[in-house]
Amino acid sequence: MTKFIHLTDNLQNPKRVEGNKSVEDVLKIASIGQLKNHPDLLIFPDSFSESSRSIYDLSIVNAKNLQYSDSGKYASVDVTTGNLMGFVGINDTSLSIHSRFTHSRKGSNGDEYDQDFFLYYMLQKILSINVLSLDHANNQDDKILDFLLFLFPSMLKKAMSQGLYKEYKTLQHDDAQVHGVININRVIRNDIPFHGRISYSTRQHSYDNSITQLVRHTIEYIKHHPFGASILSNDQETKECVSQIISSTPSYNGRERERVLKQNLKPKVHPYFLKYRDLQQLCVRILRHESLKYGKEENKVYGILFDGAWLWEEYLNTILKDLDFKHPKNKESKGGVRMFEKPSDEDYFDNNSRRMYPDFYRKDYILDAKYKHLNGNVGREDLYQVVSYMYCMEAPLGGYVYPDDGHNILKKYKLAGKGTQYPDNEGGLISVIPFQVPQNSEDWNSFATAMKLSEERLATSIL
Repeated sequence: MTKFIHLTDNLQNPKRVEGNKSVEDVLKIASIGQLKNHPDLLIFPDSFSESSRSIYDLSIVNAKNLQYSDSGKYASVDVTTGNLMGFVGINDTSLSIHSRFTHSRKGSNGDEYDQDFFLYYMLQKILSINVLSLDHANNQDDKILDFLLFLFPSMLKKAMSQGLYKEYKTLQHDDAQVHGVININRVIRNDIPFHGRISYSTRQHSYDNSITQLVRHTIEYIKHHPFGASILSNDQETKECVSQIISSTPSYNGRERERVLKQNLKPKVHPYFLKYRDLQQLCVRILRHESLKYGKEENKVYGILFDGAWLWEEYLNTILKDLDFKHPKNKESKGGVRMFEKPSDEDYFDNNSRRMYPDFYRKDYILDAKYKHLNGNVGREDLYQVVSYMYCMEAPLGGYVYPDDGHNILKKYKLAGKGTQYPDNEGGLISVIPFQVPQNSEDWNSFATAMKLSEERLATSIL
């Protein structure tokens, strides 16, 4: 029988897990770093090379106070969580980490379940998708599949931005227009006595191949999902990509799904079509969802995880970019700000000190995104970092934006410095800005409406 363990992100009060097998399973999946080689665990965004931080350095849970029974077996362990959210399954243990802003509500069947509106909302904003209804997702397995489907349009468009995938395909011919390698065995079998035809084979590029067939099968699978039609027709670019895949796979046969899956279990390595590897990985997980759900393979890890800090930062970018804020990409070394006025002065310092990468900045404002619990208590390192950015960039305003349940208010603190850098302000001003995440919304539409109001309040507070 599966043991379900429900947690929330940034859990401050430890939750106790009991039982030898459950504790053993939890310890096996405590750290992402030890799960790198499990192909059925999808980690977003690192699986798609989007993160500005290494998610493999993070822990899924932090285990403390490990206790043993008299027989020497595991008895219990206390666990807390960080910024990661999602679902991980191993053996008979299923671990779910919801957003700490999760809502409890009743589904269409009358059962009460947790609905993570906040996580869904951030994903739809970042991935530019429309969530029409979440009422069907009443269990963990449905939610995992939902998340996979949400990622599909984004991965499809990124892959096809490199062009339609093509690879060499061997074609067999039997005619008088020989322009390839003659197949002696087939000549003996088919062309003797001679009838004016020769059996031969050619190799040529084809758009109808194992990868495009995999994508086509995924498209057909999504069409039968409750909101699959809206996913595949979310925007004009997605519709065009779907249409192009369908037209390029004339040999599609729905009964050959297992064969196509087997052809794609090993990732494709192509020096040009690199983004198709990410799409291939996602499609395999979507099509294998049922087998993963019911698989009983020993120590097999599967599921999907999200870096909450990355999601929060990218979600804020959808709001702040319209307020003239820039969002540097640290991992890609893009958008950084020079710390020294003279490039020659940089030679004395370490490479990591030469450029600054604030989460968000504009001419007069430095903003730091914080997903963890803040509650107005900014740490020493976070404070010094923003103040140093303000000094070097001559920005009179700085601040921190964090998600909040509505218990905190906007606070502003004036820095002591009165130098010439801030002649109008006589020193910088630091703001700690809570972003109110709606609580107890009755349904998705009311939650989305309340989130738009919070977004407007955020924009007003930093104008």
